[in-house]
Amino acid sequence: MKNREQALQTQPVYPQIKMFIAGEWTEGRADRSEEILNPATGQPIGETPYASRVDLDRALAAAAEGFEIWRKVSAFDRYRMMRKAADLIRSRAADIASIMTLEQGKPLSESSAETLLAADIIDWLAEEGRRAYGRIVPARFGNVAQLVTKEPVGPVAAFTPWNFPINQAVRKISASLAAGCSIIVKGPEETPASCMELVRSFADAGLPAGVVNLVFGVPSEVSDYLIRHPIIRKVSFTGSTVVGKHPQPLPAPI
Repeated sequence: MKNREQALQTQPVYPQIKMFIAGEWTEGRADRSEEILNPATGQPIGETPYASRVDLDRALAAAAEGFEIWRKVSAFDRYRMMRKAADLIRSRAADIASIMTLEQGKPLSESSAETLLAADIIDWLAEEGRRAYGRIVPARFGNVAQLVTKEPVGPVAAFTPWNFPINQAVRKISASLAAGCSIIVKGPEETPASCMELVRSFADAGLPAGVVNLVFGVPSEVSDYLIRHPIIRKVSFTGSTVVGKHPQPLPAPI
Protein backbone atom coordinates (compact mmCIF):
# COMPACT_ATOMS: atom_id res chain seq x y z
CA MET A 1 0.00 0.00 0.00
CA LYS A 2 2.83 2.38 0.87
CA ASN A 3 4.55 1.83 -2.48
CA ARG A 4 1.25 2.47 -4.29
CA GLU A 5 0.76 5.76 -2.41
CA GLN A 6 4.31 6.82 -3.23
CA ALA A 7 3.75 6.04 -6.90
CA LEU A 8 0.58 8.12 -6.94
CA GLN A 9 2.37 11.02 -5.27
CA THR A 10 5.16 10.98 -7.89
CA GLN A 11 2.80 10.68 -10.86
CA PRO A 12 3.28 13.75 -13.08
CA VAL A 13 0.55 16.36 -13.25
CA TYR A 14 -0.99 16.44 -16.70
CA PRO A 15 -0.55 19.96 -18.10
CA GLN A 16 -3.28 22.25 -19.33
CA ILE A 17 -3.32 21.99 -23.10
CA LYS A 18 -2.89 25.17 -25.10
CA MET A 19 -2.08 26.09 -28.67
CA PHE A 20 0.95 28.18 -29.58
CA ILE A 21 0.32 31.00 -32.03
CA ALA A 22 2.50 34.02 -32.78
CA GLY A 23 4.71 33.32 -29.79
CA GLU A 24 1.82 33.10 -27.32
CA TRP A 25 0.13 30.18 -25.58
CA THR A 26 -3.61 30.35 -26.14
CA GLU A 27 -6.70 28.27 -25.50
CA GLY A 28 -8.18 29.30 -28.83
CA ARG A 29 -11.52 30.84 -29.69
CA ALA A 30 -13.53 27.80 -30.75
CA ASP A 31 -16.37 26.67 -28.51
CA ARG A 32 -15.39 23.04 -29.02
CA SER A 33 -12.79 20.84 -27.32
CA GLU A 34 -11.94 17.15 -27.11
CA GLU A 35 -11.62 15.08 -23.96
CA ILE A 36 -8.25 13.39 -23.45
CA LEU A 37 -8.38 9.90 -21.98
CA ASN A 38 -5.70 7.96 -20.17
CA PRO A 39 -5.69 4.72 -22.21
CA ALA A 40 -4.61 2.69 -19.18
CA THR A 41 -7.65 3.68 -17.12
CA GLY A 42 -10.11 5.11 -19.61
CA GLN A 43 -10.45 8.14 -17.36
CA PRO A 44 -10.30 11.75 -18.61
CA ILE A 45 -7.09 13.63 -17.80
CA GLY A 46 -7.62 16.86 -19.73
CA GLU A 47 -9.10 18.60 -22.75
CA THR A 48 -7.69 19.60 -26.10
CA PRO A 49 -8.82 23.06 -27.27
CA TYR A 50 -9.90 23.35 -30.90
CA ALA A 51 -8.81 26.13 -33.21
CA SER A 52 -11.41 28.39 -34.74
CA ARG A 53 -11.06 29.90 -38.19
CA VAL A 54 -9.83 33.05 -36.46
CA ASP A 55 -7.10 31.04 -34.72
CA LEU A 56 -6.00 29.49 -38.00
CA ASP A 57 -5.87 32.88 -39.67
CA ARG A 58 -3.73 34.16 -36.80
CA ALA A 59 -1.41 31.18 -37.17
CA LEU A 60 -1.13 31.74 -40.92
CA ALA A 61 -0.37 35.43 -40.51
CA ALA A 62 2.17 34.60 -37.80
CA ALA A 63 3.85 31.96 -39.96
CA ALA A 64 4.10 34.43 -42.84
CA GLU A 65 5.71 37.06 -40.60
CA GLY A 66 7.89 34.49 -38.88
CA PHE A 67 9.15 33.22 -42.21
CA GLU A 68 10.33 36.67 -43.27
CA ILE A 69 12.32 36.88 -40.03
CA TRP A 70 13.63 33.31 -39.93
CA ARG A 71 14.79 33.13 -43.55
CA LYS A 72 17.20 36.01 -42.82
CA VAL A 73 18.70 34.31 -39.74
CA SER A 74 22.05 32.77 -40.61
CA ALA A 75 22.31 29.00 -40.83
CA PHE A 76 24.71 29.06 -37.90
CA ASP A 77 22.34 31.01 -35.65
CA ARG A 78 19.46 28.72 -36.62
CA TYR A 79 21.72 25.83 -35.70
CA ARG A 80 22.51 27.33 -32.30
CA MET A 81 18.85 27.82 -31.36
CA MET A 82 17.93 24.34 -32.52
CA ARG A 83 20.74 22.78 -30.51
CA LYS A 84 19.53 24.72 -27.47
CA ALA A 85 16.04 23.26 -27.98
CA ALA A 86 17.57 19.79 -28.10
CA ASP A 87 19.40 20.39 -24.82
CA LEU A 88 16.18 21.60 -23.20
CA ILE A 89 14.40 18.42 -24.26
CA ARG A 90 17.16 16.30 -22.73
CA SER A 91 16.93 18.21 -19.46
CA ARG A 92 13.13 17.73 -19.39
CA ALA A 93 13.08 14.20 -20.78
CA ALA A 94 11.85 12.47 -17.62
CA ASP A 95 8.81 14.75 -17.27
CA ILE A 96 8.00 14.70 -20.99
CA ALA A 97 8.21 10.91 -21.11
CA SER A 98 5.88 10.57 -18.14
CA ILE A 99 3.35 12.86 -19.79
CA MET A 100 3.55 10.86 -23.01
CA THR A 101 2.88 7.61 -21.16
CA LEU A 102 -0.11 9.17 -19.40
CA GLU A 103 -1.80 10.27 -22.61
CA GLN A 104 -0.56 7.74 -25.15
CA GLY A 105 -0.17 4.58 -23.08
CA LYS A 106 3.18 3.29 -24.32
CA PRO A 107 5.61 1.97 -21.67
CA LEU A 108 7.72 4.59 -19.95
CA SER A 109 10.88 3.10 -21.44
CA GLU A 110 9.52 3.69 -24.95
CA SER A 111 8.35 7.19 -24.10
CA SER A 112 11.82 7.99 -22.74
CA ALA A 113 13.48 6.61 -25.86
CA GLU A 114 11.20 8.64 -28.14
CA THR A 115 11.85 11.83 -26.18
CA LEU A 116 15.63 11.44 -26.19
CA LEU A 117 15.61 10.46 -29.86
CA ALA A 118 13.83 13.76 -30.57
CA ALA A 119 16.81 15.67 -29.21
CA ASP A 120 19.16 13.66 -31.44
CA ILE A 121 16.98 14.33 -34.48
CA ILE A 122 17.07 18.07 -33.77
CA ASP A 123 20.87 17.94 -33.49
CA TRP A 124 21.17 16.03 -36.75
CA LEU A 125 18.97 18.38 -38.76
CA ALA A 126 20.54 21.45 -37.17
CA GLU A 127 23.90 20.23 -38.46
CA GLU A 128 22.42 19.47 -41.88
CA GLY A 129 21.08 23.02 -42.03
CA ARG A 130 24.63 24.35 -41.69
CA ARG A 131 25.58 22.33 -44.75
CA ALA A 132 22.81 23.17 -47.20
CA TYR A 133 25.37 23.68 -49.91
CA GLY A 134 24.59 24.91 -53.40
CA ARG A 135 26.47 24.16 -56.62
CA ILE A 136 28.84 25.84 -59.04
CA VAL A 137 27.82 24.96 -62.59
CA PRO A 138 30.49 25.16 -65.30
CA ALA A 139 29.55 27.99 -67.63
CA ARG A 140 29.77 28.09 -71.40
CA PHE A 141 31.67 31.38 -71.36
CA GLY A 142 34.77 32.15 -69.34
CA ASN A 143 33.48 35.44 -67.96
CA VAL A 144 30.26 33.88 -66.57
CA ALA A 145 29.83 32.36 -63.12
CA GLN A 146 26.79 30.11 -62.61
CA LEU A 147 25.79 29.41 -59.03
CA VAL A 148 22.90 27.37 -57.66
CA THR A 149 21.83 28.36 -54.16
CA LYS A 150 19.13 26.87 -51.94
CA GLU A 151 16.39 29.13 -50.60
CA PRO A 152 13.66 28.30 -48.05
CA VAL A 153 10.38 27.61 -49.81
CA GLY A 154 8.10 29.33 -47.29
CA PRO A 155 5.69 28.52 -44.46
CA VAL A 156 5.01 24.81 -43.93
CA ALA A 157 1.83 23.07 -42.73
CA ALA A 158 2.51 19.79 -40.94
CA PHE A 159 0.06 17.15 -39.71
CA THR A 160 1.15 14.61 -37.12
CA PRO A 161 -0.37 11.39 -35.67
CA TRP A 162 -1.18 10.29 -32.13
CA ASN A 163 0.92 7.11 -31.94
CA PHE A 164 4.31 8.88 -32.06
CA PRO A 165 3.35 12.33 -30.79
CA ILE A 166 6.94 13.64 -30.65
CA ASN A 167 8.80 11.47 -33.15
CA GLN A 168 6.79 12.59 -36.15
CA ALA A 169 6.40 16.24 -35.15
CA VAL A 170 10.08 16.75 -34.38
CA ARG A 171 11.15 15.57 -37.84
CA LYS A 172 8.80 17.98 -39.57
CA ILE A 173 9.60 20.93 -37.31
CA SER A 174 13.37 20.43 -37.35
CA ALA A 175 13.64 19.95 -41.11
CA SER A 176 11.58 23.09 -41.70
CA LEU A 177 13.58 25.19 -39.27
CA ALA A 178 16.93 23.96 -40.58
CA ALA A 179 15.89 24.98 -44.10
CA GLY A 180 14.84 28.46 -42.94
CA CYS A 181 11.08 27.88 -43.09
CA SER A 182 8.40 28.69 -40.55
CA ILE A 183 5.82 26.04 -39.69
CA ILE A 184 2.29 25.44 -38.43
CA VAL A 185 1.92 22.04 -36.78
CA LYS A 186 -1.52 20.49 -36.44
CA GLY A 187 -0.81 18.27 -33.46
CA PRO A 188 -2.69 15.12 -32.44
CA GLU A 189 -5.84 15.81 -30.43
CA GLU A 190 -5.59 12.47 -28.58
CA THR A 191 -2.01 13.04 -27.39
CA PRO A 192 -1.48 16.80 -27.43
CA ALA A 193 0.71 17.38 -24.38
CA SER A 194 3.78 15.61 -25.74
CA CYS A 195 3.69 17.70 -28.90
CA MET A 196 3.05 20.81 -26.82
CA GLU A 197 6.15 20.16 -24.70
CA LEU A 198 8.21 19.69 -27.87
CA VAL A 199 7.06 23.06 -29.17
CA ARG A 200 7.69 24.60 -25.75
CA SER A 201 11.34 23.57 -25.99
CA PHE A 202 11.71 25.38 -29.32
CA ALA A 203 9.94 28.45 -27.93
CA ASP A 204 12.11 28.49 -24.82
CA ALA A 205 15.21 28.18 -27.01
CA GLY A 206 14.49 31.69 -28.29
CA LEU A 207 12.91 31.21 -31.70
CA PRO A 208 11.23 34.40 -32.94
CA ALA A 209 7.46 34.60 -32.62
CA GLY A 210 5.60 32.99 -35.50
CA VAL A 211 8.39 30.66 -36.59
CA VAL A 212 6.76 27.66 -34.88
CA ASN A 213 3.00 27.51 -34.35
CA LEU A 214 0.90 24.70 -32.87
CA VAL A 215 -2.83 24.21 -33.37
CA PHE A 216 -5.40 21.50 -32.71
CA GLY A 217 -8.84 20.97 -34.17
CA VAL A 218 -11.07 18.85 -36.37
CA PRO A 219 -8.44 17.21 -38.61
CA SER A 220 -10.41 17.41 -41.86
CA GLU A 221 -11.38 21.04 -41.30
CA VAL A 222 -7.92 22.22 -40.25
CA SER A 223 -6.11 20.37 -43.03
CA ASP A 224 -8.58 21.51 -45.68
CA TYR A 225 -8.17 25.15 -44.68
CA LEU A 226 -4.38 25.15 -44.28
CA ILE A 227 -3.52 23.11 -47.36
CA ARG A 228 -5.64 25.30 -49.61
CA HIS A 229 -4.26 28.55 -48.22
CA PRO A 230 -1.82 30.47 -50.47
CA ILE A 231 0.45 31.33 -47.53
CA ILE A 232 1.33 27.65 -47.14
CA ARG A 233 4.08 26.64 -49.56
CA LYS A 234 4.87 23.11 -48.33
CA VAL A 235 2.82 20.35 -46.72
CA SER A 236 4.03 17.39 -44.64
CA PHE A 237 1.39 14.83 -43.77
CA THR A 238 1.53 11.66 -41.68
CA GLY A 239 -1.81 9.94 -41.17
CA SER A 240 -4.27 7.40 -42.48
CA THR A 241 -4.36 6.10 -46.05
CA VAL A 242 -7.96 7.24 -46.45
CA VAL A 243 -7.15 10.84 -45.59
CA GLY A 244 -3.96 10.76 -47.64
CA LYS A 245 -5.91 9.73 -50.75
CA HIS A 246 -8.54 12.41 -50.27
CA PRO A 247 -8.23 14.82 -53.22
CA GLN A 248 -6.91 18.24 -52.28
CA PRO A 249 -6.20 21.13 -54.63
CA LEU A 250 -2.66 22.43 -54.69
CA PRO A 251 -2.02 25.81 -53.04
CA ALA A 252 -2.39 28.69 -55.44
CA PRO A 253 0.93 30.04 -56.74
CA ILE A 254 2.14 33.34 -55.34
